[in-house]
Amino acid sequence: MGEFVRVDVENGVATIRLDRPKMNAINAQMQGEIAEAALQVSADDDIRAAVIYGGEKVFAAGADIKEMAEMSYAVMSAHSRRLQGFTKALAAIPKPVIAAITGYALGGGLEVALAADFRVVGEGARLGQPEIQLGIIPGAGGTQRLARLVGPARAKDLVFSGRHVKADEALAMGLVDRVVPDADVYAEALKLAERYKNGPAMALSAAKQAIDSGLDVDLDTGLEIERLQFSALFATEDQKTGMTSFLEQGPGKAGFIGH
Repeated sequence: MGEFVRVDVENGVATIRLDRPKMNAINAQMQGEIAEAALQVSADDDIRAAVIYGGEKVFAAGADIKEMAEMSYAVMSAHSRRLQGFTKALAAIPKPVIAAITGYALGGGLEVALAADFRVVGEGARLGQPEIQLGIIPGAGGTQRLARLVGPARAKDLVFSGRHVKADEALAMGLVDRVVPDADVYAEALKLAERYKNGPAMALSAAKQAIDSGLDVDLDTGLEIERLQFSALFATEDQKTGMTSFLEQGPGKAGFIGH
């Protein structure tokens, strides 16, 4: 457990809790703690899904600008690798991950959310990549994950303008997956995580890897990634359980054990 980030686990679902008052500004220490939390969630076989949550008022309002303002090119050249590294660690969690967003998810905060598989937001949430207003661009995956999620034109609109997007527009453009009342955000994210915690863990991991890795390669290579992941699952107990249950009881009744 870090100073600003902790991992709470209950009934197979982990909550990665961001807690750096007042706005969860993501400084270098917090970046490291998020990466450590991601590795913990990845390594713990008892954790089957995860929620990233910044609290009732704000998800994360961005990077710590005060910390970065005086950095030279040489310093930032080295730091930028760590900056991308913590969101890479989140994206690499081999389990379903849901970002539960209240208030602001801006700059580095939105980049954290983009590293999740799904985004549940409150009706009052505001999302954006305002780095252009500082004379820079997103540096923790925003230009890449955002374009892959909403398409290059919408990504350019958000990155070029730095504007904030309201929840309804974010839903319409595919930036988020569900909009709920602000007070219900965390509960709704947990509900979504609960859907996956009793699923076939290795198949879920294979599906995530096949989809994410396939986005970065040509179709034939992506199909080969899928083929290898698909065939490997026939070495798992859950595959035997799932198919036997289907044949004997019908669909949707298998009790998976996660291996």
